[in-house]
Amino acid sequence: MARQKSRHKQRFPHLLGSKWTSVRPMLGWRHFQVKERQQGEGGLVFAELEAVCDPQVRIWVNAASLKNRALWQAGWAPLQDGIPCGSEYPEHNPIKEAEGGADWAGI
Repeated sequence: MARQKSRHKQRFPHLLGSKWTSVRPMLGWRHFQVKERQQGEGGLVFAELEAVCDPQVRIWVNAASLKNRALWQAGWAPLQDGIPCGSEYPEHNPIKEAEGGADWAGI
């Protein structure tokens, strides 16, 4: 029996494996890759991002937010803005950020 194609177009079909650079450090890192895609209620799509330099750092974001150029850049952009990333920088302490102690204004 022939398989019928779905009439609904999949949102964010090329999300898995895509690469992103956060404008500001997220949990201490800026370069991420999409490892998982999840369909939510109301047509929302969520992406699990894994930090490239630390695979233990994973965050879930609304996939639509990846289109916001004030937050994300497609691909792994070079870091030329002087904002450091990584756990060796105390001002971007992932533990502090996870506990809500970081300044997330504007994100």
